[in-house]
Amino acid sequence: MLNSNTTKISQSKPTLIPIIIIASLFFIFGFVTWINGALIPFMKTINELTSAQSLLVASASYISFVVMALPSSYVLAKIGYKKGMSLGLFIMGFGALIFIPAAEARTYWMFLTGIFIQGAGMTLLQTASNPYITILGPIESAAKRISIMGICNKIAGALGSLIFGSILLSGIDEIQAKLSVVNETEKTALLNTMADSVVAPYITMAVILFVLGVLIRKAPLPNVEAEPIKETKEGQTTKTSIFQFPHLWLGVLTLFMYVGVEVIAGDTIIAYGIALGFPATDAKFFTTFTLLAMVITYGLGVVLIPKYISQALALKASAVLGIILSLCIVFSSGFISILFVAGLGIANALVWPAIWPLTLKGLGRFTKTASALLIMAISGGAVIPPLYGKFVDLNKADLVGQGLNETLATAEASTAGYWILLPCYIIILYYAISGHKVGLKNS
Repeated sequence: MLNSNTTKISQSKPTLIPIIIIASLFFIFGFVTWINGALIPFMKTINELTSAQSLLVASASYISFVVMALPSSYVLAKIGYKKGMSLGLFIMGFGALIFIPAAEARTYWMFLTGIFIQGAGMTLLQTASNPYITILGPIESAAKRISIMGICNKIAGALGSLIFGSILLSGIDEIQAKLSVVNETEKTALLNTMADSVVAPYITMAVILFVLGVLIRKAPLPNVEAEPIKETKEGQTTKTSIFQFPHLWLGVLTLFMYVGVEVIAGDTIIAYGIALGFPATDAKFFTTFTLLAMVITYGLGVVLIPKYISQALALKASAVLGIILSLCIVFSSGFISILFVAGLGIANALVWPAIWPLTLKGLGRFTKTASALLIMAISGGAVIPPLYGKFVDLNKADLVGQGLNETLATAEASTAGYWILLPCYIIILYYAISGHKVGLKNS
C-alpha cells in the first residue's frame, strides 16, 4: 500500500528536478571513488607498500558495501530515500576528516579507516540513489537514466583524478629517487611532508559534503516505490521470498565481477603506467582516459537505449568488447597497452546501467532488499583488484628470481596481471545472453 506522499511511478513521469538532484549525488560519489587511482601510488610511496598492499585502498572503500548494504536497506526502510541520502553525505564527510590525523601519524590503517567510513556513507547513498533513479520512470528506459547518472559520475571521477593526481603525485618521481639515497631521518621527513599534502583537500571535501548533506534534506524529491509483483488468479503474489529470484542472484554475481574490472581499469592504470616507465606527471592523466571513454559511451547509451538497442543487447556488446580488450592488453606493451586498459572504459560504461534494470525486473516489494544485495556486489572492487596486485607481486618475484632486472620484471608482471579480467567478462556475457532471464518465466 502506498502512502499519500508516495508516487507510484507507473502512473507519473519523472520530473527534471529529481533527476538533476540525483545526478549531483552521482557526481559526488564519482569524485570520491575515482580519486583512488591517485591515492594508490601515493599510499604506496608514503607507507612503503607492495602492489597488493597499496590496492587495499580500493578494498577499504569497496568492502564497506558488504558490511553496510543490508544495514543501509534497513535504514532506508525506516527514514526513506531522501533522509538516507543526506545521512550518507554526512558519513562521507566524517570519513574525509579521518585523513587529517592519518596524515599526521602517516599510519596506513588510519587512512584505510577513513576510506572505509567514506565507503560506508557511499553505500547508504548508493543504496538509496540507484533504485531511486531506476524506478523514477519506466523500467524500459532505466538504462538511459542510469547512463545520464554515469556521465555525471565519470566526469566527476575524471576531475577528481586530475585534481588529486596533481596534488598528491606532484614531485613523486623526485621523492622516490631521493628515498633510495637519503638516510632514515631525511627519508621520514620527506614522507611526512608528502603525507601532509592530503590535509587541505580532504578538509575542503568534508566541508562540501556536510553542506550538501544539509541541502539534500530540503531538496524536492518525491517518494517512489517499485511496481508490485504480478498476482495469481487467487490474488496471491507469485513470489514470497528473495531466494525465489535466480536472475537476481546471478545479477549480484555479475555486478560483483563488473565492479572488479571497472575498478581495475580505473584504479590500476596510473600505477601501471608508472610500472611501464612513464613519469608520474604523465601517468596521472591515465585514469582520465578511462573515465572519458566511459563518458562518451554513456552518451551513446542515452541516445541508443531503448529506442535502438535493448539493455540486454548493450550488455552483450559490452562483455564481448571487454573480452577482446583484455586479450589486447596482455598481448601488447607500452603506451598501446595503456590505451587498451583505458579502452575498457568503453566496454564497462553500459554494464552497470544494464545490470540494474535487468536484475530488478519483476521484484516489486523485494526491490529495496534486492538493491541492497546489488550494492553488496560492489565489493567486487574490494576483492578483484587486490587479486590483480597479488598476481603482479607473485609474477614479479618469479621473474626477478629468473634473473630479470626489477624494472622489467615489474612491467611484465603488471601486464600479465590483467589476465584476471577475462573470466569476469565471460560471466558478464553469460548474464547478458541468458542469465537475466532465469526464473522470470515463472514470475
